[in-house]
Amino acid sequence: MIRKLVYDNFGINLTDQKKTLVVGRLQKVLRERNFSTFKDYFQWVTSDPTGEALDELSTRISTNHTFFNREKAHFEFFSNTVLPEIQARRQQQKSNEVRIWCAGCSSGEEPYTLMMLIMEHFKTSLSQWKPILLATDISAKALKTAMAGVYPADRVEQLPVGLRNKYFNKQPDGSMIVKDEVRKRIFFRRHNLMDATFPFKKEFDTVFCRNVMIYFDRVTRNTLVAKYHKHTAKDGYLFIGHSETLGRDETDYNYVMPAVYKK
Repeated sequence: MIRKLVYDNFGINLTDQKKTLVVGRLQKVLRERNFSTFKDYFQWVTSDPTGEALDELSTRISTNHTFFNREKAHFEFFSNTVLPEIQARRQQQKSNEVRIWCAGCSSGEEPYTLMMLIMEHFKTSLSQWKPILLATDISAKALKTAMAGVYPADRVEQLPVGLRNKYFNKQPDGSMIVKDEVRKRIFFRRHNLMDATFPFKKEFDTVFCRNVMIYFDRVTRNTLVAKYHKHTAKDGYLFIGHSETLGRDETDYNYVMPAVYKK
């Protein structure tokens, strides 16, 4: 029952190999909520009109593991190739928008890094541009952490020293907080990638969906990638995780380099 509920709502395929992990995580929920059986828990989740129980379920079964500068070759390619291409294209179109989507942004390290790189690229001309960075996740808990923008100092150390010194402030307890000038430029929203359609009126220059589709089966993955393609601008990019693959005959994106595709 729970396996089907999770698949239908989140697209996550709970295989037999993941059963022990999921049971362990959910047993903790049962104890906290004083449920004696999984059936009772299932009935509570499916009858909750607020949707909070379903949100808690998604948080418990998904692994919000990420870190700054993860798969740094992607960020280098974004800085050295993608941003110059977007800038040249927008200048030709006489537009100043730069539209980036981080789908499955988890605790915020990825979108913050991208916004810092955008700010570094445009430098003094940033005020003439309109960078729009949408960061979405299904987990309300992960989004709360992301919006706060506070991280242990050792996590931030994985960033280049120039970005650390320029875009973070050290707090009294030793933690590091992302400066307001970065945080205010990012739109954090809750979004379910399994929605039949996405509510976006304009296309994105780049979509980052890294280490999200490892939970999906082939059909779910291909359906999601097709939706990404629909919402990617011509010559725009899709970044996925290095542990993920797209069959070249299963997507309309063109392969560029490991885990990077172009429309």
